[in-house]
Amino acid sequence: MAGSSGAPSSGATPVVRFDEIGSTNAEALARATGPAPCWFVACRQTQGRGRRGRVWSSEPGNLYASLLLVQPAPSARLPELCFVASLALHDAVRDVTGIDPLRIGLKWPNDVQIDGSKLAGILIEGTVLPDARNAAVIGFGVNCAHHPLDAPYPTTDLGASGFPTDPVSLLAALDAAMRARLAQWDGGRGFEATREAWLRRAPGVGRAVTVRLGERETHGIFEALDVSGAMVLRRADGARETINAGDVFPAPGLQA
Repeated sequence: MAGSSGAPSSGATPVVRFDEIGSTNAEALARATGPAPCWFVACRQTQGRGRRGRVWSSEPGNLYASLLLVQPAPSARLPELCFVASLALHDAVRDVTGIDPLRIGLKWPNDVQIDGSKLAGILIEGTVLPDARNAAVIGFGVNCAHHPLDAPYPTTDLGASGFPTDPVSLLAALDAAMRARLAQWDGGRGFEATREAWLRRAPGVGRAVTVRLGERETHGIFEALDVSGAMVLRRADGARETINAGDVFPAPGLQA
């Protein structure tokens, strides 16, 4: 369905809105040669996707929004955007709901959780433009009114958590938070500040976890983030393993 451009408030990022679309990320990538930054927002997605090609449930009432950025940083620094984005969403949810900060936290690499249950997913994708600049798309799927009941991990939504929130209000807060967190990150030059801010909001650091890496699992203590944002895992034998991508689950049977 054709999109409509909303007039942004002073200082806000332009928004293109759709009643229904396949994927806001796909639309943003298809329009990467156009004006940027720009939000692409849909009431419903028919082909929503998460990391590793997983289907993302996209019922009306939730927020489905993708932010297009052109040349936000050198290509090698673009993976750091997952930390920028999760911090911004954490900021926005707190701003809109006033939630107790002890109830909301970040899970590596880019999940936002309430009471230990997944509230949102973030998907970073990119492309190289014909003029050799890079473009990055940050997709947010935030459970405002609905959450999947058949996920392999606990999930929730803002309404079920006691904070009924409409997607329009959340997007306005998210836009402001993204602009602030992107300025802090400064194209990668400020990643240390981003990293430290993320760590302060991540209750899983210092705890026992299982990390699924495709067909393999590894276990240990989530000890730290390295300077690139990779997880540093201390295994039971004392060896440290650096993990750049994986699915993380609590492992309370392991000892710190």
